[in-house]
Amino acid sequence: MGFEPPQRLVRALGESHEDTSAADWLGRLPALTEEALAATGRAPAVERVAAPGGRSSLVLLVTCADGTPAALKLAPPAAAPERERAALAHWNGWGAVLLLADAPGALLLERLHPEVSLRSLPEAKALLEAAGTVRRLWVEPPAGHAFETVAGRTGERIGAMRALAGAQPELAPLVSAALSVREELVADAPELLLLHGNFRQSKVLAGERVPWLTVGPEPLVGERAYDLARLVRDRVEDLIASSNGAVTARRRIGKLADSLEVDRERLRGWTLFRAVESGARALAAGRRQEGELTLEFASWL
Repeated sequence: MGFEPPQRLVRALGESHEDTSAADWLGRLPALTEEALAATGRAPAVERVAAPGGRSSLVLLVTCADGTPAALKLAPPAAAPERERAALAHWNGWGAVLLLADAPGALLLERLHPEVSLRSLPEAKALLEAAGTVRRLWVEPPAGHAFETVAGRTGERIGAMRALAGAQPELAPLVSAALSVREELVADAPELLLLHGNFRQSKVLAGERVPWLTVGPEPLVGERAYDLARLVRDRVEDLIASSNGAVTARRRIGKLADSLEVDRERLRGWTLFRAVESGARALAAGRRQEGELTLEFASWL
């Protein structure tokens, strides 16, 4: 099977993986796709590649032998597709895309509308629908699960944040504040629930079975405030361009915390940490504009 993976995916994998693993996976994609199509047991026929697609996986729109429209998602081992598989199986379509079948390194999913996400809605409506969707995902994790914890995942990212502070001393106070609040938050975590891990408006797509369903989890276990933190800074470009962006950001924290019964200060703390961590990662990858916008947002908190 011959096709060109979306350039967005090629660039993102090149930024994320310095060794040859990403290039090797991309080179083997045609063969891996053929293997995955055969292994699903549903004899899907490929319609087209979903473009521009995501930054960590290839999605093919397919039709199964029985006429069911579906999406085949292939991800490199570094993206831990087995964790996504475990989370989707546990949710079983409750608030998330339904897992139809799987294969090594691939997932056969129900077909949603990739061109219609919550970002297509007005801001207030998008946040309302996002809150209603994400609350369905917060369930007890399966017994004997192998998911990361919030403490573990965030701990792995401390080194890059300290490196940023060392390279750019003017950012040291912001990094120090983010690391300090993380230490306080992980010391007294109030709950251990299954989380999406990367929840934001673009991860909620229109569906047929229900109006909105979540895709693309990077699942882990921990507190709900961590899962909401990425949502707070959605449409950050609009916030930065607005004269009252800082006020709007803090108002979002209050609205989301109150509507989902999450502690405001814990949500503010995780929003600060995740923004600084994301900004540091973007700068390290050469995405300077993205990094600077995210760090400016963090400074408001």
